[in-house]
Amino acid sequence: MSGDIVLAVDGGNSKTDLALVRADGEALALVRGPQSSPHHLGLEGCVAVLEDLLERALAEAGIRNGRRPVASLGTLLLAGVDFPTEELEVGRAATQRRLASRISVGNDTLAILRAGTEKGWGVAVVCGAGINCVGVASDGRRTGFPALGEITGDWGGGFDVGLAGVSAAARSQDGRGPSTSLEYAVPAHFGLTTPSELAEAIHRGQIEMSRVMELAPVVLDESGRDGVAASIVAHLSDEVVALVRVALQRLDLVDSPVEVLLGGGLMQSGDRRLIEGVRSGLREIAPAATVHVTRSPPVVGAALFGLDELAAGVEAQDRLRRELGVLVARVEDEGRQRA
Repeated sequence: MSGDIVLAVDGGNSKTDLALVRADGEALALVRGPQSSPHHLGLEGCVAVLEDLLERALAEAGIRNGRRPVASLGTLLLAGVDFPTEELEVGRAATQRRLASRISVGNDTLAILRAGTEKGWGVAVVCGAGINCVGVASDGRRTGFPALGEITGDWGGGFDVGLAGVSAAARSQDGRGPSTSLEYAVPAHFGLTTPSELAEAIHRGQIEMSRVMELAPVVLDESGRDGVAASIVAHLSDEVVALVRVALQRLDLVDSPVEVLLGGGLMQSGDRRLIEGVRSGLREIAPAATVHVTRSPPVVGAALFGLDELAAGVEAQDRLRRELGVLVARVEDEGRQRA
């Protein structure tokens, strides 16, 4: 079993991590690339990104036999895989491209869950570019949400928080809304002076609309001294609590000592008001639940799911967390140096 190789993928809306690990926990390679969500790229675009990353990972691991599949198992946890039909489609395409001998596909929120707990069950919320939630009961039952944005009732994530900041800034400037420090902090992020200048720049295509996501940390930072920004953060906390509440109710876990794992850039920002807002809301509806911010990278969770399927022991899991964590830290450090 120790010779088996697991291909683990955490594919988000902004980046994708792909790792190759052995069943004994040895981390062979980790590579990072662009987003791989089939929701944004389509099925072919998604698989093309994974193929490219796999070739890079094989080269990094020194595996150059030119034959695929090298991995006996692939766990592909991807944003934009929200329905069983999408899991089947991605799995079929990945199998046809021979990414691994056996393919398991799921939503990337599962990676947050497995990375944050050794139990293998609980509720996880990812709050990065977007927001999503998954729940897994101890007996294996699962529940989740489509997370397709406004058409499925979603609000949250970096884009929504940033856009709320833009809107609040504009309404502060023209008097339709309360005065807020966001009126100055939001355009300043882009080197501009007023919200109207920012609106024109976005309207004329000089600033891509997608870049409003960059404003989420600005809103979090201003929330410590500005009531309007604080209300946006409180809205996000409420949305997280609502997702967790429904997941717990569906799985009959409201009264159970369940772990709630929070992951993604906004949750890992360390913002005290955001996390305490979630904890406070959950205390009212699920007092036995415990809330943790996941510190292990999601790709670790994807790899652990692979080791679970191979029935790897605790030593292998500990080794995986240690070695893959080092590789992730190295990749992130290299990214910061390039920036």
